[in-house]
Amino acid sequence: MQGAAAGFLGGALLGVVAWSTQMHRSRRDLYNTSPLKRLAALGHLSAQPGLDTVRVLTDYLDWERHDGLRKRASRMLTRMQLRLD
Repeated sequence: MQGAAAGFLGGALLGVVAWSTQMHRSRRDLYNTSPLKRLAALGHLSAQPGLDTVRVLTDYLDWERHDGLRKRASRMLTRMQLRLD
């Protein structure tokens, strides 16, 4: 029984670390010089609704100059805000 509990806790911890690493990578790629990497980062963030993502998208919209990426991020932000209200 203790082995199962330790395995569960270890798996949960590994999941949290992997999620945190992926969020950090997505945030970094939002500001990449490649529009394709920025688009991919937006795609990943769209599956991560939450207050942290709303904050990141708000900052990103202030920075982004590409019209298509700004529109996509703006739509994502609006949807997330509606879900969180």
